[in-house]
Amino acid sequence: MKTNAQLMAATIMALGMAAVSTSLMAADDETKPEMEKCGGIVKAGMNDCAGNGHACAGQGKADSDPNEWVKLPKGTCEKLTGGAVIEAKDMKMK
Repeated sequence: MKTNAQLMAATIMALGMAAVSTSLMAADDETKPEMEKCGGIVKAGMNDCAGNGHACAGQGKADSDPNEWVKLPKGTCEKLTGGAVIEAKDMKMK
């Protein structure tokens, strides 16, 4: 069984790889990847904007909150432990 530290390290590594991949793809203006909101993998204070009862990025208060999200290239989220694609209708306001 993996420890929380191991899971967090794997999540951070996956997010870093996704960010590098996105940066490389963004360099080619003709090939922009489709993005999706991925919830349940975000560390407190590292979320993208608007969700879970607040209006701005970086205001998530708990690690791995299923309603806090970051944008990742489509298809990446479901490959991450604890990751779930969030649709606008699924967002919960506190």
